[in-house]
Amino acid sequence: MATAMQLKGKKVLLGITGSIAAYKMIILTRLLVKAGAEVKIVMTENATNFVSPLVLSTLSKNAVFRDLATGDSWSNHVALGRWADLMVMAPLSCNSLAKMAAGLCDNLLMAVYLSATCPVLAAPAMDADMWHHPATRANIEKIKSYGHQVLNVNSGELASGLIGEGRMAEPEALLVAIESTLREDILKGKRVLITAGPTHEPLDPVRFIANHSTGKMGAALADAFYNKGAEVCFIYGPGSKMPVFPGIEKIPVTTAADMYEATLKAFDRVDIAVLAAAVADYTPSVVEDKKIKKKEADFNLALVKTKDILKTLGESKQGKLLIGFALETDQAIDNARKNSLKSMQILSC
Repeated sequence: MATAMQLKGKKVLLGITGSIAAYKMIILTRLLVKAGAEVKIVMTENATNFVSPLVLSTLSKNAVFRDLATGDSWSNHVALGRWADLMVMAPLSCNSLAKMAAGLCDNLLMAVYLSATCPVLAAPAMDADMWHHPATRANIEKIKSYGHQVLNVNSGELASGLIGEGRMAEPEALLVAIESTLREDILKGKRVLITAGPTHEPLDPVRFIANHSTGKMGAALADAFYNKGAEVCFIYGPGSKMPVFPGIEKIPVTTAADMYEATLKAFDRVDIAVLAAAVADYTPSVVEDKKIKKKEADFNLALVKTKDILKTLGESKQGKLLIGFALETDQAIDNARKNSLKSMQILSC
């Protein structure tokens, strides 16, 4: 899941319609507030049958809006529509989807939606047969033509007991989609290459040499660059933690040689390269085509040096920003400096 406080200062308006999936909005509201967003909520009357406005108002720290008018006062739907940086219709029921497509305005939520001047993100939720009905498919395409982003539904057990498509995206996926939509533009137009994780150097069909790298740092860097507006290419070794944003290009590799080739190829089209992968320094000189059998005598393994990715890029970086990491167990700064070139920046870990 994306890191906390990435939405600090952002204004998110949640539109909740009548669906059993409305309970997920309790979790999403909490995630948004934790990420630093200011959250306001508009509900349809049917939505209140599935989730309590009191719970949502407590979590969002704002009053929940339901009615166009209450007593002698009215809810300023125009102000609400203009307040938000993003309006999220979730769960979006089949009925409310049809109203959005047709431009109907018979409740506060639809009035706010039609008044909204911000981007709109929709997360449908309905039974499988309703989801696949031609009218629903046409309505989805209709609201997409308005410029709205529509999240894919999930497949699984539905409230009807059927198994199929129609489940609303999970709150964590919604949070990622919201963060993607509200990305900053500080690095807009910049292309960034990130490498992460270990490499596996095979001995035989079942064994390999590796290290303890998890790829967490590289994944976090990829998400951070993407969140600032950059286009990101993520090259990762086996078992690496993955970035959360689906818009990040992801290229899997296995060996040090694989990572060398993939990184050199991608380097030509980026402005910044951050090499955070723990690439093997040595690889077996011979890879057996059958499993090496256990023997009584000592086993000697011949290794050859792998190609130095950071050094190769540093020698021909052509004005690009190149950052590498040196993992040391002693005299970290001194050893990192010895390994560095004048044409690159080395960060010691």
